[in-house]
Amino acid sequence: MEEILPPLKEFIVDYCNRYKIHKVDPRSLNLDTSIDLDLDIFDIEIDLFLADFAEQFNIDPSKFSWYKYGYPKGSTRVKVIKLMFGYNTTWVKQLAQYCYTPKFKVRNLQDAVKTGKLV
Repeated sequence: MEEILPPLKEFIVDYCNRYKIHKVDPRSLNLDTSIDLDLDIFDIEIDLFLADFAEQFNIDPSKFSWYKYGYPKGSTRVKVIKLMFGYNTTWVKQLAQYCYTPKFKVRNLQDAVKTGKLV
């Protein structure tokens, strides 16, 4: 199984800590970690995240469009589920994914780092 590049993992953890979005355990990050569902980065925050990402890794974001993924807006149901039950157990994650389909994953960021283009 492919691992996340260490600089990318460090960037995600630092970004989340710097903007106090969500405390991220670096060991829990994998390529299938959802940026919008697992890390709670959505709406205008995701645009800022991608701009910071593109600047940090010298990525060309000119061809990027949300049409491919669908713009991540978040979900009130998921927010309530996370508040009531936390987000550590498997059944809560499955229920959250049932209510809200993740749109953008760490795998997409890693592909952008490798190719130099965010598509």
